[in-house]
Amino acid sequence: MNTAVTRRGAATGGALEGMRVIELGQMVSAPYCAKLFSDYGADVLKVEPLGGDTARRWGPFPGDRPDPEASGLFQFLNTNKRGVTLDVTVEEGRELFLRLVSEADVLIENNPPAWVREHKLDYGVLGAANPNLVMVSITPFGQTGPYSGWKGCDLNAFHLSAAGHRYCGKPGEAPLEHGTFSADFYGAVTAASWGLAATLGRNRVGGGQQIDVSCAEAIGATFVGGQNIGGYAQDGIFDRRTGVGMGQSAPASILPCKDGHVWMLMLEPNQWDGFVTAMGSPDWATPEMFRDRSFRGENKDLIYALVGEWTAQYGKIEIMEVCQDAGAPVTAVLTVAEAAEHPHLIERGYVVEVEHPTLGKIATLGAPFVLPASPGGPVTAAPLLGQHNDEVFGKELGITDTEREQLRDRGVI
Repeated sequence: MNTAVTRRGAATGGALEGMRVIELGQMVSAPYCAKLFSDYGADVLKVEPLGGDTARRWGPFPGDRPDPEASGLFQFLNTNKRGVTLDVTVEEGRELFLRLVSEADVLIENNPPAWVREHKLDYGVLGAANPNLVMVSITPFGQTGPYSGWKGCDLNAFHLSAAGHRYCGKPGEAPLEHGTFSADFYGAVTAASWGLAATLGRNRVGGGQQIDVSCAEAIGATFVGGQNIGGYAQDGIFDRRTGVGMGQSAPASILPCKDGHVWMLMLEPNQWDGFVTAMGSPDWATPEMFRDRSFRGENKDLIYALVGEWTAQYGKIEIMEVCQDAGAPVTAVLTVAEAAEHPHLIERGYVVEVEHPTLGKIATLGAPFVLPASPGGPVTAAPLLGQHNDEVFGKELGITDTEREQLRDRGVI
């Protein structure tokens, strides 16, 4: 892979330097939320069960050979963190966890609410150990309500929000699945935003609090939003799937071209004018009536057939560049490989390399938000399983070598 290693900045000296965060989570939502803290300078300690985060077994793996230290998903989600192993379900482990939490600013977790209560790790217990603690809890359906105890993963949350019914699939046919982990990532970003707000606002409210983030509600508010759920609540009207393109205008869809596909969206008259110029001003496209987006929407079958004849002659990058030069919002539909090596992302420092203890240099994504005065981004790779046990339990908690060995023998750390 041809990647640049220019970083947007180091975690050290980042905007959140000095903040202490504990992560008790697995897979995507809690780890990505914690990554947003760690990549901007917070000291994030990832607490894993003795068998490791489930993401370590998820992959993808180099050469398709399973290795808990080489999972691509785990490596992406856990940069700049320290890591320990600890069984918090046993009394000794829970007591050690409470000691860690007592010195933390934020705890991020995505465990089932019933599991948290069963093991006495709920906010009532943790808040008593640290009254300033902000506990960020991310679950598919939230901490309360009739579904709070239901089993569910990312796509369960996504489809409970009505987003699948609204957007995915053709009209009159079964809804389709969405991209994996959309709800988890949206929930994670929501949780990071308001977890940080609660941390900064502790003086105002007189201490910490628990932030209850439902991934389904995060998707409902963003993917579906007031235009649909709010509109239905107000007058019983909501938008439905349109299949190919948008009903209000055309072209407003993905169209095939010589080497793939392009996405185009012409709503305003000046956008249509630019698009016509990019196509070489064909006679069929110049009449004034085509400048009206409603007219184009009503005649979209004709529009797509004629535009498709033009796109079929050119490559997607060529189409994108000539349309953008003319002021028409057209974008090439990139493959994953093309996006990973795209010069725009590389020039912005969004593809970076970090050094892994066993894998060597590995590529990953940089900080998703640019803070020029206090930049962030991956500097260290995800921790090995239990990599910082001696540092944290020994140097920081003062547990002797002999005591740590006994804890290992008893399966606590």
